[in-house]
Order: sequence, then C-alpha cells, then structure tokens
Amino acid sequence: MDLSALNNVSRLLMEADLEPLQGTRFQPTGFPDLGPAEYDAPNGQWRMLLVESAQSMANRLEAVCWDEAADDWVEPLRGLPLVKVYDAGGQPLTNSVLEAHRINSAYILEGDDKSVLQLLQQELVGMEDGPVNLRNLAAVLFRYDTNAVLHGVFLAKKALAGGRLRLPRALSAFIEAEDVRVAQSGGAKHDRVNPGREGGASTEGFGNIVYHREEYVARKITAYFNLDLAQIRAFGLGPLAEDFLISFALFKIRRFLKTGLRLRTACDFRCNGLTVTQPRDWQVPSLEELSGRLPELIHKLRAEGMIHPEPLTVRFQTKKRGNG
Repeated sequence: MDLSALNNVSRLLMEADLEPLQGTRFQPTGFPDLGPAEYDAPNGQWRMLLVESAQSMANRLEAVCWDEAADDWVEPLRGLPLVKVYDAGGQPLTNSVLEAHRINSAYILEGDDKSVLQLLQQELVGMEDGPVNLRNLAAVLFRYDTNAVLHGVFLAKKALAGGRLRLPRALSAFIEAEDVRVAQSGGAKHDRVNPGREGGASTEGFGNIVYHREEYVARKITAYFNLDLAQIRAFGLGPLAEDFLISFALFKIRRFLKTGLRLRTACDFRCNGLTVTQPRDWQVPSLEELSGRLPELIHKLRAEGMIHPEPLTVRFQTKKRGNG
C-alpha cells in the first residue's frame, strides 16, 4: 500500500454517493429548538439538508472501530492505546473511544480516580504559561489515546495548562442532501383498553395518541470526508506515525461506508462509490488492504515505544440518585 502520492497534498478530500437502502425516504438528524437543518443552496435553486453533522460523524467514525462484544478495538486495531473506565465493581463502564470528548471525558478526568489526570499533568508540564506546544500535546495524545489525534480534543480543565489545550480535528466529515422535499406522514398509538380516556390522551401515555412525522426525499445525498494531511505532518510525529494516522483515517472511512450507514431507524443508506476529489488521480485503498496493513503499523509503533503498550484504566464511582 503506497501513500507516497499524498506527500505534497495538504488535504485529502473524498465524496461518497449515498442512497436510501430501501425506498426513497430518509430521516435526517434533528437539533434542539431547530429540528432538521434545511437551508438554501448557494445558487438559490433548491433546498439543502444537513443529514449528519460533523460532530455526529466523528462519533460514528469512532463507533465502527469498536467491538462491543469483545469490549475492545475491532481486530485490525487491537493493540492501540486508549483509556478504559470501570465502575466500582470492576465492570466496563465506558472508554475514550466511545466518549464524545475522548480523553477529556468527565468519567476519565472528573471522578475520584485522578490517575489519568495526574499522568497528563506530568506529561504536559511546562505549558502552564506561554504558547501551547501542539507538537508535545499531539505526541502525548498519540501515546495514550491515539484516536484523539484524528478527531481532536479540548482539555478544558484548569489543572491542565489552564484549560487551554485544544487539538483540532484532523479528520472531519458530514452528510448533505441536495434538492430536498419533505415527505409528510404520521401515525397513531392505539389504546385498546381505554381509547377514549376522559380529557383525551394523558401525559402518562393512556388513550389514543395521534402524531405527525416528517421525512425527506432528495435528488442527491453525499457524504464528504476531509483528512488534513498538513496538520498531521505539523504534529511532527514522524513518518511512521503519519503513515499510521492516514491509514487509520482511511480505515475508519471505508469501514463506516461498509458497516455504519444505518444512522437511524428511518435512515439507512447504501454507498454507491467513494471518489477522491483531491488529488484526483489517487485511489483510496480497499478496506481489505487497510485491514491487512494496520496490524503491522501498530506492531512497529509499539516496538518503537511510540504508543503505550496497555490501555490506561480508571475507576469511576457512579453517584446514586436521591429519592426526592
């Protein structure tokens, strides 16, 4: 697998053509107090729709890398460092791959177990004043929570350089739909015991409840991916780490397009092809090629001491809710 064609490229840009797996309708993401994010196309000729946001796509690109049954990375990624969180009884609670803020998760840094916080304080000493050394920050994250180097992190704790440690995303993605139309529908929840409850349907769910539903149809649905190669090189981690991070990002994209396109119950897509728009003469390696290459790269990183050989672990005591 040769990545040399990317050596002088600042951004690797990719587009995947999507369509609903069945039928024509799909359900986009919704936002509080906004609902679906519709907007006018720049040419003003049709309506656009944000099907999946950048922040949601980051979580989805991480989720396809995790084996829930084994509570570990999927097979090609075994051996990568991360932070695992266990409850007071020693049972798995969460981890830095699945947490929205990665190593900055409250379950990792805000509990009674301060081991990871103290480790970061030791590794990042000297950044309390003056400019933040992003190269040092990237190296520390690469060593203990490698995934965070691709998806970014904001260590917003005063105990860590005054809360100024922010690493931007190197891999970003979103899904848009062009020329959209609303597909109105609805339904009803029937109460066969007491459908005509006095006063109508209750807040407890008694009585018949009628509801409306909005889905969409579109002329075109596209998933966009942007891998910031210039930023990865600016981290100064060296050729081996750069090769790994690029391969890791491409693996995430390929695996998402193969296994992660069921975004919601009423939003299930198929991928009709992945196209590189920059540089145009380059082809993304197949999922099989990437799956074969990654274990070798991880072995080399471990041998060079660039990544921590074992997951970091913390215990988090869940707080019991009161009866009041």
